[in-house]
Amino acid sequence: MEIIGPVLPNIPWQDRPENSQDVIWRHDGNPIISWNPTRHTARIFNSAVVSFEEGWMGIFRADHRDGKARLHLGSSKDGLSWDIEDTEILWTDEKGAPYQPFYAYDPRVVMIEDTYYIIWCTDFGGASLGLGFTKDFRTFTRMENPFIPFNRNGVLFPRKINGNFVMLSRPSDSGHTPFGDIFLSESPDLTYWGKHRRVMTSGGSGWWQNTKIGAGAVPIETTEGWLLFYHGVTTTCNGLVYSMGAAVLDIDYPSKVLYRTRDYLLTPEMPYETTGFVPNVLFPCATLFDPQTGRIAIYYGAADTYLAIAYTQIDELLYYIKNHSELVPSDDVEFR
Repeated sequence: MEIIGPVLPNIPWQDRPENSQDVIWRHDGNPIISWNPTRHTARIFNSAVVSFEEGWMGIFRADHRDGKARLHLGSSKDGLSWDIEDTEILWTDEKGAPYQPFYAYDPRVVMIEDTYYIIWCTDFGGASLGLGFTKDFRTFTRMENPFIPFNRNGVLFPRKINGNFVMLSRPSDSGHTPFGDIFLSESPDLTYWGKHRRVMTSGGSGWWQNTKIGAGAVPIETTEGWLLFYHGVTTTCNGLVYSMGAAVLDIDYPSKVLYRTRDYLLTPEMPYETTGFVPNVLFPCATLFDPQTGRIAIYYGAADTYLAIAYTQIDELLYYIKNHSELVPSDDVEFR
């Protein structure tokens, strides 16, 4: 059970606490970003982190004091302490003209070949997916929006599969959707998208994911398949609760689910997860991983207020997923 990818020996890491049996454990210094992190931003959460040069770069969801979400750039030498720019990222279109989103939130970032692609939720007649790229984290170019409204949780795979780019998404409606499944779409050029497939549905015996689900971090390529962290949502008498699960998708046909956690891996328990602007939210958005050691660091938003981090080992995690798996019946229906 091994990760496939470049060696990253300096990712953030803490050993599992003594006497802990958890397959995923929290960083003891959480949250790593708290209230009012810059002059104009009130909260940073649900953000993406990638390796860049000698350190780490982040595309951060920053909710300003006017209440609107925007994307900010940040850098770090250790992946824990962040220098976040106080002004939002400025975008141009592919001809060089200004092309600024009205709002932007919940970014994911993935490097494919020599380019960093950024996907986020943007305004396009309603919540939909924005897509852009950078090569140097200094200039940012927006591309055509990949899908019509309404859609969220766009996540690109880190390489082409069967000759095409592949993206996960969660079609939805214009509000806080009371439904939602994970879908897959393919494109030869990141402009024209098709071959849509439903990958995973909400429901099953695990009530923690019976309202809706959505893709979280960029899938990690392993010798067992694509490892996908995702969020599952349940509706309680006190509102929605967001927890984290994981699935393993077929390496060549990632619309096929091989394994899927019956129980959540993490759920809001700590004060910074249960109390905040939106209580009881644990939202995975990014990972850093090292194939040599099998270590994985998971970045997640907490209570729509904080950025936090947790850790796991690939061999232990995949063993757990395979031995505690329960597919939802519709997960293995052809052309679903």
